[in-house]
Amino acid sequence: MWLLRCIVVTAVLLTLTGCSVFRDSSSGAYFEDDGPPNSSPDPSTVADAVPRAEPLSTIGNSPYQVFGIRYVPMSSVMVGYSETGEASWYGRKFHGRTTANGDEYDMFAMTAAHKTLPLPSYLRVRNLRNDQEVVVRVNDRGPFLGGRILDLSYMAAKKLGIVMSGTAPVDIQVVGTATGRQMSSARSVRGERQQRVFLQAGSFRLQDNAERLKAKLIRAGIPDIRIVTVEYKENRYYRVQAGPVSGTSAIRTQRAIIMEITGLKPTAVRE
Repeated sequence: MWLLRCIVVTAVLLTLTGCSVFRDSSSGAYFEDDGPPNSSPDPSTVADAVPRAEPLSTIGNSPYQVFGIRYVPMSSVMVGYSETGEASWYGRKFHGRTTANGDEYDMFAMTAAHKTLPLPSYLRVRNLRNDQEVVVRVNDRGPFLGGRILDLSYMAAKKLGIVMSGTAPVDIQVVGTATGRQMSSARSVRGERQQRVFLQAGSFRLQDNAERLKAKLIRAGIPDIRIVTVEYKENRYYRVQAGPVSGTSAIRTQRAIIMEITGLKPTAVRE
């Protein structure tokens, strides 16, 4: 497999450390001499990142260009914003280097890199292969290879069970923003009861498709359905969400109905 070298370029001349780790299946070698450390703390002793109110970083949030593609970071994002895609990780080669946010990259900390989320942001990341979850602080830019949506620190990848495979499909959800608005705590991410929970059944570019799914879910026995309109990168999306849903039994029942109709596991959106 041909491997591309990560390039270093931003509009403010910052070093972007967010390069994915790849492993050659025949030799077992890691790309660019990156990879896991020789030793590390026990993952069970490393706590998730705790969302806290903090200002938008003064660096790392300007438009930038990588591989001829121009990226425009979001100026703000709402709690509950989510994406699904593939995540990778980066490790020892970048340990101690400066992130796009101006922090020092610590491969043993619970951090991540994203191409356009505001810096900093906080994400709940779920490995769709094993349902393991972590909370990370986004303080870097990347990944820029293979259409991946997130680059995890070594420790975050370790806790999610991604280190050996190199990549994994994940669901990411914003649980805290740099503006301090609607900030969540680590406890609320784990499911505090006062939070309202919605089950996102689908996201569509066409409103008619969203309305059709809403009607199907209502006919299937889910009475409370809303359509949330989201603007992202000059595109409008219509997200179909069931809820608010309270109680483990109700969540389990409605999740099963949504999966039967859509064939996909719904994403939990907490407010």
